[in-house]
Amino acid sequence: MASRRPHFQPPAYSAERPGLVRPVRVDPTGEAGPTPRQARGRAWRSTSRGLYVPSSVDGDLPQQRVLEAATVLPDYAAVTGWAAFAWKGARWFDGFDPRGEPRPVPLAVLNHQVRTRPGLLICAERLRPDELYLHDGLRVTDPTRSVAFEMRYAADVRAAAACLDMAAYSDLVSIAGVARLAERLNGWTGIGQLRTAVGLADENSWSPAESDMRMTLRLDLGLTGLLCNHPVFDLDGRHLGTPDVIDPEAGVAWEYDGPLHLEGRQRAKDLRREAVFRRVGLEYVTMVGADRVDPGAFLQRSVDARRRAQRLPGPRQWTVEPPSWWTPTTTVAQRLALTDAQRQRFLRNRAA
Repeated sequence: MASRRPHFQPPAYSAERPGLVRPVRVDPTGEAGPTPRQARGRAWRSTSRGLYVPSSVDGDLPQQRVLEAATVLPDYAAVTGWAAFAWKGARWFDGFDPRGEPRPVPLAVLNHQVRTRPGLLICAERLRPDELYLHDGLRVTDPTRSVAFEMRYAADVRAAAACLDMAAYSDLVSIAGVARLAERLNGWTGIGQLRTAVGLADENSWSPAESDMRMTLRLDLGLTGLLCNHPVFDLDGRHLGTPDVIDPEAGVAWEYDGPLHLEGRQRAKDLRREAVFRRVGLEYVTMVGADRVDPGAFLQRSVDARRRAQRLPGPRQWTVEPPSWWTPTTTVAQRLALTDAQRQRFLRNRAA
């Protein structure tokens, strides 16, 4: 009686990406993949035609979904959009929509070379060779092309601008670089939205919630000149704090308080910072989660704060001009110029 073949166990994709497994083909010998009989069992699941991974592999992990989708790419094609950022480990690109549903993996191909199937978003648009490169074994579009794709197909201009904010958060793109790309994409789908969103973006937003708050102030109240996470100093050059958003002309600072800010230690820190800002003459407005759904009350608080700021007497006791010893980190270029030790020191307070 013939002995049962042992189940093939595919190796991990890499030591740096624990939990990821590259799909394999069926192998009648069972040496390089599951046998046909094993592949039909519950221990394996199909990722695409002829390719399988063990059922124990978590198919909801964004990077695993990207890896499985990339197996169908022809030679001249690449992963793009949010999936390219997720593959690079960008903080805010997890591949889920606002309802928590997984988004399809976008693939940039030529002439519909890949058949559409659930979990994939096929985009047949022009591709330049210099827009494609390998990152840890997968072909992806460069970050500027990837974020431009996301912005062009975003639900609205707010979402598009927030997407650029979050790509800049990871120091993978600059606003100027995306603007240059936008200038040469004449006639492309969503190009008008892309160009408008570039003008609304900020390279120093630390979370999607902060971007949403700034966009609400910018588009609903028409406020311009807003700065994200810009440090505030007293007139002797002492750092007073770094509000999420500040209008240096009006003298109003805004903070977004998520669930973390309700905890005791963080709440106490927030209250101390508010007191410091008010002491030097800055008006202070807080946005909470409910305000993102219905911003009416938040907008009224903001209007009231601007009116109070206009009535404050005497010269200002604060400034957004840093002292000579301060190391600025408000732009992508400034952050890329930091040493590893400086990044660890100066960027540790960004959103976790």
